[in-house]
Amino acid sequence: MKVLLLEDVKNVGRKGEVIEAKEGYAKNFLFKGKLGVEATAEVLKNVAEKKAKLAKQEAKAEEQAKKIAEEIKAKKIVIKIKAAENGKIFGAVTHKEISEELKKQLNYDIDKKKIEIDPIKSLGNYKAELKLFKGVKAELSIEVLGL
Repeated sequence: MKVLLLEDVKNVGRKGEVIEAKEGYAKNFLFKGKLGVEATAEVLKNVAEKKAKLAKQEAKAEEQAKKIAEEIKAKKIVIKIKAAENGKIFGAVTHKEISEELKKQLNYDIDKKKIEIDPIKSLGNYKAELKLFKGVKAELSIEVLGL
């Protein structure tokens, strides 16, 4: 019996795969546990339509991420923070502050987990890498100034 898996099943298959299962296993375990459904022509057609729609949305999101990456490359953010006379910062500029300043200064809402940079502990110019989408990265210029 052909079964379309709705969830990952250990040692059987991954979500979205069509597998060949024995009728008893399919009815008593996969169907009752809502882990799979019988792979009829209609079900397979619906799955194919959903995959096509998802691929279209993903392509649109990737295009938008590339556009944002190009815009960010041309800009920089300025962060003002308390610092000692020798240029050492009291504390550090972290991913969170960078994310907040991106939102304030450039109006881009980028999650702090998608910003790759070591905490900044002194004044100066820095580069941070932003992961915007699968395979789409942007380099952000950051200038840290003392108050």
